Amino acid sequence: MNFQMQHWHLLVLALASWINREQQQAIEYLQAENRVLREKLGKKRILLNDDQRGRLAAKGKALGRKLLREIGTIFTPDTILRWHRELIARKWDYSSDKPRVGRPRIRQEVVEQMLRFAKQNPTWGADRIQGALANVGYHITYTTVRNVLKANGIEPVPNRPASMSWQTFLKAHWETIFAVDFTTVEVWTKTGLTTFYIMVVMELKSRRVEIAGITTNPNKQWVTQVARNLTGSDEYLENATHLILDRDGSFQPFRTYLHKMTNIEPVLLPPKSPNMNAYLERFMRSLKSECLDKMIFFGQHSLERALKEYVAHYHFERNHQGLDNQLIDPDEEVGCVAGKIECRERLGGLLKYYYRDAA
Repeated sequence: MNFQMQHWHLLVLALASWINREQQQAIEYLQAENRVLREKLGKKRILLNDDQRGRLAAKGKALGRKLLREIGTIFTPDTILRWHRELIARKWDYSSDKPRVGRPRIRQEVVEQMLRFAKQNPTWGADRIQGALANVGYHITYTTVRNVLKANGIEPVPNRPASMSWQTFLKAHWETIFAVDFTTVEVWTKTGLTTFYIMVVMELKSRRVEIAGITTNPNKQWVTQVARNLTGSDEYLENATHLILDRDGSFQPFRTYLHKMTNIEPVLLPPKSPNMNAYLERFMRSLKSECLDKMIFFGQHSLERALKEYVAHYHFERNHQGLDNQLIDPDEEVGCVAGKIECRERLGGLLKYYYRDAA
C-alpha cells in the first residue's frame, strides 16, 4: 500500500513539474514577445479604450506590482494599477446624476452669433448686438451679451478698436480698389547682366493688370512720371479711389503725387505683409513661374515683348481659379461646341491656348 502511495506521489510531482515547466516556457515566450513589441514601438504611445484598460487593470491588480515588474509588461505596473484605481473611482462617481443648479448655460450657437456680430461690426455695443440677436429670434439680456463679449476678450465699444478689418475694407471698396507693386528680372545687356524693375498695377475686382513701366533705375523722376501716366484722364487709375502699395522707398514719390494731384488714397501695407496684397502677389508668382523664369532675355526689347505676350495670354487665354475658373476677357469662341479644336501658341509654345475654330 505504501508502495502504491509513493508511486502516486511521484506521478503527481512529475505531472506538476511538467505543467510548471510548460507554464514557465509560456511566460518566457510572452516576456520575449513583450520586449520585441516595446522595441518595435519605441516611444510611440499605445492608445487603449476603456474596455481594454479595464481588462488589464483587473488582471494586473490580482498579480500585484512586484510580479508585474518581473514579467516585464508593455505598460508599467504603476500605469496598470492607476487604471484600476480610476475604474473604482468611476464606479462610485455620481456627479453626473446630480441636478444642475443656477442659470442654464447659453447655447453655443447664440454665443457664436454674438461674437460674429461684434467682430464684423466693431462700433456695435451690447445693446445693438442684443437688438440684432432679437431680430433673428435670440432673446437674451444686455448683461448676458456684455458678459459673453468680456469672457471672449472683446472690450466695450469705447475701448474697442473701431478700425475695420482688412477683409471688410476690401469688400467695401471692391469696385474701385487697385494695387501696385514691383518685381525684378535679370536681363543681358551690353554692360552685362542687368536688373530690370517692372511695375505692375492691378484692378482687384477684375484681376486686369497693366505693365506700368520697365526701368533699370526706379528713381523719383521715373516713378513720378509713371504715376502721372496712370492717373490722367482715361488712364488706368481713372476710376480708382484706393491704391494698395507697400512701404518700399521707391513708392514714396508715387504716394506724394497721389496726395497732391489726385483723389486716390494710398493704402500702405504693414511691414513685411505681402499676403495683404495677395491678388497682385499671385499674379507676380504666375508671371515668374510661367514666363520670366523660363526665358533668357537679351536687351530690354525682348523683355517688353515677353511681357506684352504674357499679359495678353493672362487676360484672354488663361483661366483663373479666383474668378470661378473663368477667363478675364473671353472671346466669342469660348464655350463653342462646334468646329475643329486649334491651339494658339505664344513665346514659341511656352504659353498655349485651346479653342474651337468657328470658321
